[in-house]
Amino acid sequence: MRQEQFIARHQGEWSAFEHWLDLRGDARSSRGRPNDTGIDDEDVPARYRRICDQLALARKRGYSPQLIARLQHLMQRGHVLLYRTPPPRWRRALQFVLAGFPRQVRQQATAMWISAALFVLPLVVVFATLQVKPEVIHSIMTPQEVAGIERMYDPSNEERLGRDSGTDWGMFGLYIMNNTSIGLRTFASGLLGCLGTVYVLIANGVGIGAVFGHLQQVGFSDTLWRFVVGHAPFELTAIVLTGGAGLRLGYNLMAPGRRSRVDALVEAGRIGARICLGAALMFFIAAFIEAFWSSIESVPAWGKFTVSGVLWTVVLSWLLLGGRGTTDEA
Repeated sequence: MRQEQFIARHQGEWSAFEHWLDLRGDARSSRGRPNDTGIDDEDVPARYRRICDQLALARKRGYSPQLIARLQHLMQRGHVLLYRTPPPRWRRALQFVLAGFPRQVRQQATAMWISAALFVLPLVVVFATLQVKPEVIHSIMTPQEVAGIERMYDPSNEERLGRDSGTDWGMFGLYIMNNTSIGLRTFASGLLGCLGTVYVLIANGVGIGAVFGHLQQVGFSDTLWRFVVGHAPFELTAIVLTGGAGLRLGYNLMAPGRRSRVDALVEAGRIGARICLGAALMFFIAAFIEAFWSSIESVPAWGKFTVSGVLWTVVLSWLLLGGRGTTDEA
């Protein structure tokens, strides 16, 4: 085959491969740019091997140095990109936390909003009801439970704020176990066709609304709010996120579409696992704040509320803006 025919036959795939290298080689310049090369990433190894074969063939046939140099350059660039050392695990973990996780949450926006409604609306309704009809608390909690939360947040109680036993580190571990169990239960109950997740979200909303509403009504609001506002941004948001993941799990189970039910469930499980991983980090942060900041009684209310406002801003900005403008953005 003459060199002109060789070039005419393969020019298109060389240009496409070169364009793919330009797109993937510089992560910063490729952010937000669609993959318009016509090459799927999984096809690139085969394309690379073809370039190597064509380079060997061009050398064997004695084609021009310019053509051989071009193919050599494409081969070397492809080798560097395909066989480069993967980023350190800590960097991949950081990329997931800062970008991958919030992107995953936004991709499931519908499920997240439904989860938020199922959790927040019962909380608000119960809280408001108890301000008008305080006796309703006895329909939600037992007398022993009511006495327990009153004792815990009674301003005259000499024990530390919101505590009845344990050290900071001991309570830190307890909070992690409690928060994580709530998140996993909220997610896994989606296997009951969404009904389990719906129940857990509503039950948590009612329970938290009952505690907040009753303590507000009996006059323990200062003690209550100074304790909860610090860790609430991470803890409450994480509950909503695991609820959204559980709803997606249940929806895929009930309505797999054209996929098999198993494939749809595996996909939802993979998405849910990533969301639960990020939520676990949020529960960890919430537990740390609850153990080492929320329990400090000497900080005035304005200080607690200021920190809470900053944390709410951080959490919402992270989930709404994290990872935007990158190539994985949906």
